[in-house]
Amino acid sequence: MNRPTITRPAKNRAKMPAGRRATALAPGSATLAAAATVLAAVRAGQSADTALLAEDGTPDGRAVRAVALGAMRWSLRFLPVLAKLLSRPLADTPPLLQALLLVAMHQLEHSRNPPESTAHRAVDAARALGLEHAAGLVNAILRRFLREREMLLAQADADPAVRTAHPEWLVAELMTAWPLAAEAVLEANNAHPPLTLRVDLSRLSRLEYLERLRAADLPGRAIDWCPSAVVVERPVPVGVLPGFRDGLVSVQDAAAQLAAPLLGVVPGMRVLDACAAPGGKTGHLLESTAGRIELVAVDIDAQRLERVADNLRRLGRTGEARCVQLDLRDDAALARLGDFDRILLDAPCSATGVIRRHPDIKLLRRSSDLVGLAATQLAVLSSSFARLKPGGRILYVTCSVLPAEGATVVADFLGRTPAARLAPWPEAVLLPPAVIRGRYGLQVLPDSAAATDGFHYACIERAT
Repeated sequence: MNRPTITRPAKNRAKMPAGRRATALAPGSATLAAAATVLAAVRAGQSADTALLAEDGTPDGRAVRAVALGAMRWSLRFLPVLAKLLSRPLADTPPLLQALLLVAMHQLEHSRNPPESTAHRAVDAARALGLEHAAGLVNAILRRFLREREMLLAQADADPAVRTAHPEWLVAELMTAWPLAAEAVLEANNAHPPLTLRVDLSRLSRLEYLERLRAADLPGRAIDWCPSAVVVERPVPVGVLPGFRDGLVSVQDAAAQLAAPLLGVVPGMRVLDACAAPGGKTGHLLESTAGRIELVAVDIDAQRLERVADNLRRLGRTGEARCVQLDLRDDAALARLGDFDRILLDAPCSATGVIRRHPDIKLLRRSSDLVGLAATQLAVLSSSFARLKPGGRILYVTCSVLPAEGATVVADFLGRTPAARLAPWPEAVLLPPAVIRGRYGLQVLPDSAAATDGFHYACIERAT
């Protein structure tokens, strides 16, 4: 799906002060400094993907990514603790210093490094970031945190939002929408996401691919309710996965792999993949029909559309889809594409169903965003449906766990569109364990045991 573009102001990357050599730093200090810079940028409004670009290809890039994402995942738990440890208001503390302290506190709580070593590295990281004047403060704060950690965290954890490191508004929404499942969702959001793959079943069987994994000493397991899904037990860079570079497998959450079978595409159909970037579902549609469909993949963002093209090249399916830059709210431009038998609408949303993969969503998303997102979702659903042939099907998808972006949008659309009707879940498509059947579609919730992210699905048909 299209993760929402967030354009709030970002922090610039801090640089090593002139005259200070990187070799003067304690090992690991540069990693903490870089992770703090990334966290500061995200807390200022930049997406993690953008903030981490500077680390791509660097010697410690993977370590920076792991530390920064971990700090993003848990910073809302440590923030009130930090506020108690500081002698002045949190707002008066420079954002980069706050970020460094949050990164260090996360490392003290969640890493296996000796506490003394982590504190020493954080002090050196402060100097590397040009915060020499605060080096003593960093040392004092972290040592006091170590002494009083149990009491401070117990006090903070009395608040469920703090204990689970989620924004209060999101916890309230989850408790209201899914009171029996909210705690499990919050826990799943804080788990490390599984490395789930989609096997191109048009080129080899899942059993054959599991054998390839075993031969590469990468144990994997099948997901019984999803015929194309495999979970690799030990996360590794995608480049070492057998067959990845040849397009035999793609990284895709198991719940996301429901889209292609739900759409019910068969060879010969005209298919629109709306909001197609980055192209995971585009590839799955082509794999499920061996490319024998007329597929048009559209996205509003040219750079993101290029990612669709990149994915198609890796899959060896470049000539099997037409990529078009287009705003779905431009009815005239959309009409020029003609009408379609099937439409996959993976609508822009809050991405609250994929927090375990994108923990920056906890820091970037606001409750006030939901009204605008719902309006956009309704607009693109209406414009896309207008291009659906009689008897055709549109699949409305969001990677959200919030009814405001799922059932509410679908109900609103059906209420104002007489030709639209909700279709039942196809019997041939198995249900994942963590699913809730609703009046206006099905909600898959984040679930660690079921290896699913959170998605809302609604199959809508046009009356003949």
